[in-house]
Amino acid sequence: MADILLIEDNPADVMLTIEAFKECTEKHNVNTVKDGIEALKYLYNQEEYINALRPDLILLDLNLPRKDGREVLSVIKSDELLSDIPVLILSIFKNEKDIIHWFNLK
Repeated sequence: MADILLIEDNPADVMLTIEAFKECTEKHNVNTVKDGIEALKYLYNQEEYINALRPDLILLDLNLPRKDGREVLSVIKSDELLSDIPVLILSIFKNEKDIIHWFNLK
């Protein structure tokens, strides 16, 4: 079973994403958090996320409240324990130069 972490603050986008995953034939578990601070608590098993499983995949909105998705991505990619988790960016970002920058972040 795949554990997926969806980091998204828009309830409609969360619902659409969860509905889309219902079409998958592979078993999965989608956990959601609404902002960057909650995402980092989840990833580092802090507070209410002490028993959270390490995700096999992260779906990350770049435009998040409290801690921006770009900051979250930087933390993930700079941490040896997290950097190998695949991250898919969810964004309406259209600037190709910025997309390439975030894609190449290590």
